[in-house]
Amino acid sequence: MKMKHSLTALASLLFLLMAQMPQTANAQLPDFTELAEKNAPSVVNISTRRNSKPDRPFHRPDRKKMPEIPEESPLNELFEHFFGIPGPEGAPDHFFNNEALGSGFIISADGYVLTNHHVVSGADEIIVRLSDRREFSAKLIGSDKASDVALIRIEAENLPVVTIGKGKALKVGEWVLAIGSPFGFDHSVTAGIVSAKGRSLPSENYVPYIQTDVAINPGNSGGPLFNLAGEVVGINSQIYSRTGGFMGLSFSIPIEVAMNVADQLRTKGKVTRGWLGVLIQDVTRSLAESFGMEQPHGALVAQVIKDSPAQKAGVRVGDIIVSYNDQVVKRSSSLPPLVGSSSVDQPAQVVVLRHGERMTISVNIGELPDDQLASSASGKAAGGAEGALLGLAVKDLNAEQRKELGVADGGVIVSEVTGSAARDAGIQVGQVIVMLQSHKIKNVADFREQVEKLTRGKPTALLVQEKEGSRWLTLAVPEK
Repeated sequence: MKMKHSLTALASLLFLLMAQMPQTANAQLPDFTELAEKNAPSVVNISTRRNSKPDRPFHRPDRKKMPEIPEESPLNELFEHFFGIPGPEGAPDHFFNNEALGSGFIISADGYVLTNHHVVSGADEIIVRLSDRREFSAKLIGSDKASDVALIRIEAENLPVVTIGKGKALKVGEWVLAIGSPFGFDHSVTAGIVSAKGRSLPSENYVPYIQTDVAINPGNSGGPLFNLAGEVVGINSQIYSRTGGFMGLSFSIPIEVAMNVADQLRTKGKVTRGWLGVLIQDVTRSLAESFGMEQPHGALVAQVIKDSPAQKAGVRVGDIIVSYNDQVVKRSSSLPPLVGSSSVDQPAQVVVLRHGERMTISVNIGELPDDQLASSASGKAAGGAEGALLGLAVKDLNAEQRKELGVADGGVIVSEVTGSAARDAGIQVGQVIVMLQSHKIKNVADFREQVEKLTRGKPTALLVQEKEGSRWLTLAVPEK
């Protein structure tokens, strides 16, 4: 009887625990209703008219990437009803090129609005519609393509404004919410979590993006990303998509970056960025081994630009930048945003690894020239020299080759690639090998001499150069 009572009590306890589990799980999910209701009035719909195509069309679906929709599908009806076109095949040309939609949010009661550069770029007319359905013609105060941030203003007073938060304080896994106008549907609310921080995207060197899984679609561009406290922590800017629609990868500009740009646009009419004057690349596992590092980290200097702040301060090719103004540089993508946000004509402390030794270099930061905005060290490999051990043949450069490839002195040009190790490393005919490990190559004889000193069976680092620029490669030296 005692056993029976015990089993009955245990079963009752298990039943109660199971009954409470869904309630506990539901209690942990956030309620966005108050946040959305409070902040929706500060979010605006932006429509633009332009005579030319926008210079950055990521916010509209590519015709070739639009999903095929059967004729009987109700989606065809939706496209025709809202866009005045018979389905997505005509959407990009008719709707998105000449009349674009986006979002924005009010940052001051006297009418300043933040949005994306690509939303208003090339616009002949900018119309801002508030949540109370009032419409205003907006003036473009300034726009910055590099950060994809634009500041516009409408003539109005006592407007509802957002609360600015801190994107840096976000944690991976934290809940966030977006409000915007996807495909023109005003004040749509979507939620998700922070997937990653400090993302670097191709051709976007100066923005450490916040990656989320919040559903963002064309029209959400320029809208705010909120944390659970109702503070704006980012501007929704880009999506990764094979179809033109949401696929789980959304990217937002940290609000600190956006507000810094907005302040400069408002006060100076343009944006200035700090400039170090180096081309960099990631330190791979094999490069780390060749440089005697225990694990890959830092930004490897592949080129020091002539007369740049870095050159004047003594930064060298082959230096590995591991810290900038007391902030650790884990990857090469971490460095450009740090430098870009630095004050011009102010010293910065750069810690580098050189020949395995740490040293601190004080660099007086310059202003980033316009022609350096798109510079990167991610071009193809280049370089060459003669060394049967490495599976390649090289020659000295003539005057015409030096002029064409921008090699002032030294270096050897690859004339033939014969070994698999050289091919696997990415070495190609016509590239110029300018450094082997930390040694600057003078000519073919010098290169051959340095090759003979290499340790068999160990990776070696080569700095190669071609028209697109320079970068480091690692080549596995054969044991025999």
